[in-house]
Amino acid sequence: MFTRIDHVAFSVKDRQKSIDFYEKNFGFKKYFEHGVPGIPDLEKVVYLQLGDTVLEFEHWTQEKENKGYHFCLISDDFDSDYQKLKSAGIPVVAEPHIPEPRTPQETGWKRVVFQGPDGELIEFRG
Repeated sequence: MFTRIDHVAFSVKDRQKSIDFYEKNFGFKKYFEHGVPGIPDLEKVVYLQLGDTVLEFEHWTQEKENKGYHFCLISDDFDSDYQKLKSAGIPVVAEPHIPEPRTPQETGWKRVVFQGPDGELIEFRG
């Protein structure tokens, strides 16, 4: 059986800008980068990690647009993390709110959604 998601991947227009964005604002750290022989339009693939969570950035030479997806992080200090990102000027797509809990542990959790530099949606809860 499957046990977990290994990583989430999306295309980026400027890989260094995306690396800087996720390292500065969310605490991810770049740990690996490589070219992809045989796929000429795929310039580089970059991996960033936060605990057990891995993001993969695909840097294409031809513009690719991201649509219709998001990923979600858990925050241990929701209000502080929200203020930090809002103060950094990161666009808010859905203001903080308390959603219906999926499990009893989530009772009272807040949820917010921001937008990343390539249109990706970044949800966090806590």
